[in-house]
Amino acid sequence: MRHKSFYRRDIISILDFTREDLEQLFEYADKFIEYGDKKFSVLSNKVITLAFFEPSTRTRLSFEIASKKLGADVITIVGEEAVSIAKGENFTDTIRMLDTFSNAIVLRHRFEGAAKYAAEIAENPVINAGDGRQHHPTQTMIDLYTIKKLFGTIDGLTYGVLGDLRYGRAAASFIYGLTLFNPKKIYLISPPLLRAREEIIKVLNDKGINFEETTNIEDVLPYLDVLYVIRIQKERFPDPMEYERVRGSYRVTLDLLSKGRKELKVLHPLPKVDEIDHDVDSSPYAAYFIQARFGIPVRMALLALLFGVEI
Repeated sequence: MRHKSFYRRDIISILDFTREDLEQLFEYADKFIEYGDKKFSVLSNKVITLAFFEPSTRTRLSFEIASKKLGADVITIVGEEAVSIAKGENFTDTIRMLDTFSNAIVLRHRFEGAAKYAAEIAENPVINAGDGRQHHPTQTMIDLYTIKKLFGTIDGLTYGVLGDLRYGRAAASFIYGLTLFNPKKIYLISPPLLRAREEIIKVLNDKGINFEETTNIEDVLPYLDVLYVIRIQKERFPDPMEYERVRGSYRVTLDLLSKGRKELKVLHPLPKVDEIDHDVDSSPYAAYFIQARFGIPVRMALLALLFGVEI
């Protein structure tokens, strides 16, 4: 049976999906968790290309493991120097070449819109693994799945999104993802220079989401069920001096978290640098390592649905 909502479609933005789509994905992910370390052969006739023109650890490795556990062959490209782009080949020709060799392309690129452009060229599905500051849909799928597993629901919770809301693609994508559900309220917590972009605010307003922008984490912490932390990403800043003005703006410590609810969970797409104190890692608040572990079953579920295979 082919699930039309995912079958052979491009995965560019979380906003391309509905709540029902994501709930179907979550049901599939549950199946893979139940199967544990079992390997499958349902994609034994498929080749997945991981084209990562920007650094990645968790996303690339979890896609590779997910693909192999489903029986697919994997081609991995890391950095533009690994393909003929380093020799002057244009991006269009590179995508056409990869499309010829594979049944799906998982693409990470520093330029916004790269995945959407690649999808217009390729005949096979393109999965956006992060493009500039814009979208990271599969990360959001993992984030929302983690919340569902932790709380039993995504609806009715109060969320805080802390850090770089201007350049952080995981933050933007997470906020977009929440608009597909019914959060009680979203607090957007950032320095003034890193406030959420206008297009993000517009989506929140258009969807009728209850939200508030603030610079003070302590004021809103007592209300939060979930604190989603984003590092301030030096590599995204066009002006190094702008980065220096906001670096170290926030640090999440056990002392800070003790002022919030006992049930509060801290999420982070990783890697984290110094925005979360190491003592938090072993506390009941920390859920980001659980979040990272869910990367494999969620991406297995996505690939299975993308190719219309039953498990």
